[in-house]
Amino acid sequence: MRSRGNHVVRAAVAVGAAAALFCGMSTSAQAATGDFTYVNVNEDDFTLHNPANGECFLLLSGAKSATNRTNATATLFEEQGCEGSRLTMPPGTSANFGGNARHSVMFG
Repeated sequence: MRSRGNHVVRAAVAVGAAAALFCGMSTSAQAATGDFTYVNVNEDDFTLHNPANGECFLLLSGAKSATNRTNATATLFEEQGCEGSRLTMPPGTSANFGGNARHSVMFG
């Protein structure tokens, strides 16, 4: 009887460990690692920490400059909703947008 209980416990531990490993891997694959910082047209500083890949982020009041310190390419858009003209920023780059503020960004 005791042996049967040990098998059930071992099986449960193995299933739990496999689930934790799977969930941990999927989470890290879905987010850029690092920070994306920007200064908006009102001179306010903002940071997106470990932003999700493939998700469109609104840049409040429009970004006039940005620094991509993530491990993913950031694509900035002139319009909200990740629409309009695009500008890509590889990892580790900074940019000033002049009079063409960017209003949204997507990573990946």
